[in-house]
Amino acid sequence: MATWNSRGLRGSTLEEMVNRTNEWYLEKGLALIQKIPTPITPVKMDKEHRQITLAYFDQRSTVDYIGAVQGIPVCFDAKECVADTFPLQNIHEHQVRFMDRFEKQDGVAFVLIYYSARNRLYYLRFRELYRFWMRAQEGGRKSFRLDELEERYFMDFTRGYYIPYLDAVSLDLEERENLDNSQENAYNSRNF
Repeated sequence: MATWNSRGLRGSTLEEMVNRTNEWYLEKGLALIQKIPTPITPVKMDKEHRQITLAYFDQRSTVDYIGAVQGIPVCFDAKECVADTFPLQNIHEHQVRFMDRFEKQDGVAFVLIYYSARNRLYYLRFRELYRFWMRAQEGGRKSFRLDELEERYFMDFTRGYYIPYLDAVSLDLEERENLDNSQENAYNSRNF
């Protein structure tokens, strides 16, 4: 059974930026995105500070966020990375399977990656993640490099801390529309 041992909030910088962005999108009427809490059962508590210090996960989480953008279902995970190489072990098989099923239901699934050492954000489309994931499953690299990513899906912070991921969703949708039917059929017939 998996356990969680509190050592601070890893990834909290990105999570806070995504949460602020989601609030801003909601206020503007552009999207309704909710953070999915990871269900845990506390095992040990620091009563003096009223903090959970040890817990186990009740079940596997799917993704960090889920919601709708102008009537389009979206789900995504948010990851931070210090190095220029992103290890695929940071994304779990059950998450990939969930995103795959989500996309097969005409949703949009993606991963936001914050390369903190470079202060760069990337919108990793599920299609791209799946390609890297399958490469690893077939004995290839168990990671992907920054230079393997498409420049047009890198984002700059807006107003200092907002993440303009709706621009990337729009670009992703536009690209999907431009795929010819044979490419789309090959992608949709994948088995996971």
